[in-house]
Amino acid sequence: MHRPAQRDQRDQHDPSDRGERGERQPGLRGSRLRRLLLCAAAVPAVLVATGCSSNSGSGSDAATKQEQTPSARTSQSGSANTVRPAAYTTLPKPCAILSDKTLGDLVPKGAKSGKQGASDDPATRSSCSWTSLANNGVKGSQFRWLNVSLLRFQSDATRGDGNKLAQQYYTRQVQDARSAQGAQNTKSEPVAGTGDEATAVRYDLKKTEGTFKQQTVVARVENVVITLDYNGAGLAGEQTPNADDLTKAAEQAAKEAVSAVSAANGPGKAGASGSPGASKSGAPSKPSASPSKSASPSASASKKN
Repeated sequence: MHRPAQRDQRDQHDPSDRGERGERQPGLRGSRLRRLLLCAAAVPAVLVATGCSSNSGSGSDAATKQEQTPSARTSQSGSANTVRPAAYTTLPKPCAILSDKTLGDLVPKGAKSGKQGASDDPATRSSCSWTSLANNGVKGSQFRWLNVSLLRFQSDATRGDGNKLAQQYYTRQVQDARSAQGAQNTKSEPVAGTGDEATAVRYDLKKTEGTFKQQTVVARVENVVITLDYNGAGLAGEQTPNADDLTKAAEQAAKEAVSAVSAANGPGKAGASGSPGASKSGAPSKPSASPSKSASPSASASKKN
């Protein structure tokens, strides 16, 4: 009797319980459904944003790789290695670089004594020297010695512009002349109207034979450097020559040498050797006699005495 009553009681409560659960569950499902829909809507937006970002990065990487292709790198490297063509492509014959008149003034007893220096490439480096000894009997002798050295620099993809190489060598030659061993009363001054730049250095050298007045004129015209050494001395009691006169004569000879270099490279010749890598070395490895070595007249004077 109690069991049916209990069932009846449960039957009375159960519909209410189910009704309460039935009213709560639709709301719960709706809330969850809305959240799922929101999440589902957000996912495509994230994917789209990610896809755009990925495409943008890929395009940038592709552009970067394209810029770094071998052809692009070769083009950039070729531009970097290009140097300005050297202006002068040859040198005049060194023993014919000065006129007979100039040689007669500088080396009056040796105008025809020009001796060309040894060179494995006369178009790049060359030199010539003259010696004069005027014997005045018991009064002594007047000694003169002249040397002209020419050095031409070629433009080179590795070493650089021929003109700049010549400028560097010009500076070293002037410094060597100023610091010559045993030099006394050294003076130097720029020389106007002689190539692109020129400097005259003069000093005294005390030798056994007497006092030698040394003049060194270094001049640069484009990619060629000219070093002219000229000295004189009064031997065996003869009067020492005037240094101002010797310097003036040396400067005039240097101007003439510059003109000869320009004339040897007439119209249409400038720049012919300026392609990158035209020279294997870029510059001569053994320049002809420098002022400090070539300005040694005592040996020549001794041979003539």
